[in-house]
Amino acid sequence: MRTINEMRSAVAKSHPIQTKHYTRTKKKLVVVSYYIVSPFSLLVRMISGMLRQWLSLLVCVLAVILLKSEGASVGITYLQDAVAKGAVCLDGSPPAYHFDKGSGTGVDNWIVHMEGGGWCEDVPTCLSRKNTDLGSSKQMVKQFGFSGLLSGQQKSNPDFYNWNRIKVRYCDGSSFTGDAVDRANNLFFKGNSIWEFIIADLLAKGMRNAKNAILSGCSAGGLASILHCDRFRALLPASTKVKCISDAGFFLHAQDVSGGKHIEEFYGKVARLHGSVKNLPASCTSRMGARPELCFFPQYVVQTMQTPIFFVNSAYDSWQIKNILAPSAADKSKEWKSCKLDLKKCTETQLKIIQDFRTQFLSALNRAGVINSPSKGMFIDSCYAHCQVGKQIQWSSDSSPVVSNMKIAKAVGDWYYERSPIKKLDCPYPCNPTCPKVDSDS
Repeated sequence: MRTINEMRSAVAKSHPIQTKHYTRTKKKLVVVSYYIVSPFSLLVRMISGMLRQWLSLLVCVLAVILLKSEGASVGITYLQDAVAKGAVCLDGSPPAYHFDKGSGTGVDNWIVHMEGGGWCEDVPTCLSRKNTDLGSSKQMVKQFGFSGLLSGQQKSNPDFYNWNRIKVRYCDGSSFTGDAVDRANNLFFKGNSIWEFIIADLLAKGMRNAKNAILSGCSAGGLASILHCDRFRALLPASTKVKCISDAGFFLHAQDVSGGKHIEEFYGKVARLHGSVKNLPASCTSRMGARPELCFFPQYVVQTMQTPIFFVNSAYDSWQIKNILAPSAADKSKEWKSCKLDLKKCTETQLKIIQDFRTQFLSALNRAGVINSPSKGMFIDSCYAHCQVGKQIQWSSDSSPVVSNMKIAKAVGDWYYERSPIKKLDCPYPCNPTCPKVDSDS
């Protein structure tokens, strides 16, 4: 708080009434200016300053209330014992997660949600991740905001708000599949060990008694939820109702705009560097002959999955259009640069290519058995988006995308609790006015 004198000085500088008087020194006459402050101006300034302070305090209080209502301040748990087992991040630091405990009717229900964040396919890219929060738990924030599927607010997350909710931090760069060490570069590719250690830790903390359990994830974590789904089911009691949710994790095996196989080559590099193949689902790799690394693509894994799974995905996934369909390596002339940032800026030819990509995506879902399987569900919208279940604005807010009169939160809940079969498929772009104005990937 400012003192009265400080306020008076401030007011005098901005609301002065200037007056002059003369004083004589030994040598000359000096003009001295001074100010008379209006009492009314001083009062206005004092009240204005106090109001600003009270408003600032009110904003802070409201922000804290909002964060608490969303369960947004969830502390980090470091698994120090994992280091001795070799279950470490790229830099050798311990893995970590954020855990908001369940309550009431949800105390025996569990959601394990795996963070996304891409992959590193060679030593340089892994070294560049090593000193970030995607490669080191030393760089991770201590508090993490829970919203969407992980929200602790009943109004916005009525089906799962009081479950045990865990966000597993992603620091290995292989969708939790790696099992190798590069001593020369001091890099640890131990994603599979991290996943196994974290699940074992959660089982010991009560998940072994779960009545309901969900393994979910976004992007690279959404891929992990597919790759580890059946293993997750096998680690829990037969009496537990286990299902999986993949958000933006159905990455398509497709050619890029130049006719190349950029994403196939990319995943192949990831699998070889991290030693991932042995940890990909055997039900898939056993059918792939000399190309087991192709089991990084969900369309080949989902065909033989036994555990029920739900797919939340855009048929125009912004990451896939930018990195699978039109990656920079396949667009040397940068003809796709504006289009990738905003589909409204695409040419007619580019839009046709994008619509063909959607057709390939839906065909892959169909061949994988997603569309017709009673145990599988889907919410496929036409928004230019990537990862939607973890963001309240897309999960269940007034601004959430709607497909067939249903939002994502309602679709996932109805599918999990088997209130109705959910196979939501949006019309082609740009038909859906409920989509966000800007793609969520940006």
